[in-house]
Amino acid sequence: MTLKKTYLWFIIVMLCNLNLTAQTTTARRSSPLTVAPPLSISLSSERLERIDNMLKQSLKDNTIPGAVALIVRNGRIVFHEAYGNADANGKKLQKDAIFRIASQSKAITSTAVMMLWEEGKFRLDDPISKYLPEFKNPEVLVNFKYADTTYTSRPANKEITIRHLLTHTSGLGYGVIDGDERMKMLYHKAGTTDLFTTEPVTIKEVVMKLAKLPLHHDPGEKYTYSMGLDVLGYFIEVISGMSFEAYLQKHLFEPLGMDDTGFYLPTSKGDRLVAIQHKVNDKWENYPNTFYDVNYPIKGAKTFFSGGAGLSSTAKDYATFLQMYLNGGELNGIRFLSRTTIATMMANQTMDLYGNGDQHYGLAFGVLTEQGQAKGGLGSTGTFVWGGYFNTQYFADPKEKIIGIILKQTQGSTGDQTSWKFKQMVMTTIDD
Repeated sequence: MTLKKTYLWFIIVMLCNLNLTAQTTTARRSSPLTVAPPLSISLSSERLERIDNMLKQSLKDNTIPGAVALIVRNGRIVFHEAYGNADANGKKLQKDAIFRIASQSKAITSTAVMMLWEEGKFRLDDPISKYLPEFKNPEVLVNFKYADTTYTSRPANKEITIRHLLTHTSGLGYGVIDGDERMKMLYHKAGTTDLFTTEPVTIKEVVMKLAKLPLHHDPGEKYTYSMGLDVLGYFIEVISGMSFEAYLQKHLFEPLGMDDTGFYLPTSKGDRLVAIQHKVNDKWENYPNTFYDVNYPIKGAKTFFSGGAGLSSTAKDYATFLQMYLNGGELNGIRFLSRTTIATMMANQTMDLYGNGDQHYGLAFGVLTEQGQAKGGLGSTGTFVWGGYFNTQYFADPKEKIIGIILKQTQGSTGDQTSWKFKQMVMTTIDD
């Protein structure tokens, strides 16, 4: 047996031992993220220093308590810095700090859905009731009485599909953060959980409650930010026969090397979790428990796997996930998604239902249009983005092969402008 054949056999055996049925080996082999000097990938050191100064100034201006920022180009880390404090007691923030990424979880859930789709498990336009029959015959809210939260509804004109759930066009709501007060009240009355909890709640229990509630509108008629990705988290459990947490761990996090990403942290990593902070009398204080529990994800029952908001991660781990997309679905010799699948995921799935023309919405991300590129400071056409409830943001530019991630953990208005400044300044560091 030749050395080449021996090597290929070794790789096949290793992957079989890992039992990674959702991925396959590939002749293409990009490296895991490594550190490189900016000049080697045509980025300006002086312009990167501007970003460093901007973030230091934001600390002086007291608009943020701390941040971790990371920049990658061509799979090489050229900027990875931590600023400020991890909590209100003055603990210094480290580059490997773990952040609650909230809605940045959605892209990971969508990726898992599409990995199962690639296996031929379902079609995107299948009604979700084919797999979760509780969603059969959905109803749309018509009249609502604030006095006692009773309501009337009518039959929806179509079934909710998997595509609707991926694109926030299902008509489902978002509980506490819903823009419609009626929906907030109905979700509260039903006892749904839409963010962090330390209570012994399961995603199945929450999804079953959602199935009984009326919709904002007929499926496919509007873009309404929703708990659709939570429904799909449970859908993954039904399709895969595994817990949602176990599926992500086995098919995404382990093979990608995302060792610090998950729904809950082991005790050994608890001290790396960044505290949520807010301003009180112009001073940063640790945020108290409100409608969500700030002790998530280090305490409690650890049974709620929210596909829409439940994950925690580091800047480097999330950059690794995004790099897989920039590589066309491959990392370190493992193919997670076909580039043809990614093309579908990045295509305009909601037409004119989303945004003002600067972005369209695909199956996992907001995607920059030519109109958005023309505005400046947002990246090239095709740049995909999203963020999280606790002030985390990311973008990935396929044309320039650049990833930018800036993570904070704050609540409330603070005058923070680091998000737009960071993106705008990252794109000006290109020096080729």
